[in-house]
Amino acid sequence: MRNIFTGFGNYLILIRGTFARPEKAQMYWKEMFRQMHDIGIGSLSIIAIIATFIGAVTAVQFSYQLRSFSLVPMWWMGSIVRKSMILELAPTISALLLAGKVGSNIASELGSMRISEQIDAYEIMGVNTQGYLVGPKIMASLVVIPMLIILAVFLGIGGGMMAGILGKFFTPSEYIRGLQDNFAGYDVVVMLIKSFLFAFIISSISCYKGYTVSGGALEIGRASTQAVVISSIVIIVVNFITAFILL
Repeated sequence: MRNIFTGFGNYLILIRGTFARPEKAQMYWKEMFRQMHDIGIGSLSIIAIIATFIGAVTAVQFSYQLRSFSLVPMWWMGSIVRKSMILELAPTISALLLAGKVGSNIASELGSMRISEQIDAYEIMGVNTQGYLVGPKIMASLVVIPMLIILAVFLGIGGGMMAGILGKFFTPSEYIRGLQDNFAGYDVVVMLIKSFLFAFIISSISCYKGYTVSGGALEIGRASTQAVVISSIVIIVVNFITAFILL
């Protein structure tokens, strides 16, 4: 238990040092755009594939259940897929995927720099390593990950339509009617709040595990694994707390 509180305290200290005023803003902006490219473009394909098929399987499974109730109109499927993707599936599944891909990459990168003493060399030169190495990664995640989640929503809804039409569960007009029926903008607000929280969790925890690693190559692999596991657990817990409070 003591190690947990010590680690959490060190994590807060790292986050506080991250938001210090940069010595040379141009260098920080350049690093942030590099991280945005790595996180966004590098994760685009996997998010697109997973989101499309999650929407498709959601439509198929719910259509199968609703077909047993003859009085239930099939245009409800548009509303069900829309709400499922916006409130839960797109933000949570995307965040868990990104925790595995982006989180492990961040932890490995910083861990390698720590083991090879590159971070120590930066500090000797007077560079605020917390701000330069950690800050751009967190800021890039806060910009790119919500954009990926928004894209996942649209692709999931499109995948649901594709699967339903191929399976002849409903017509395109029925699905579109369901998408438009009783749409609540508050659902999108909840999704965005979750997106920013998940982005901060993934990037900050991964940065902490990589920045504070010590030892050799074995410890880098262990830190990457811990970053993914801890981020995933925190995402699930925060997802429940956010839904419980906001909904």
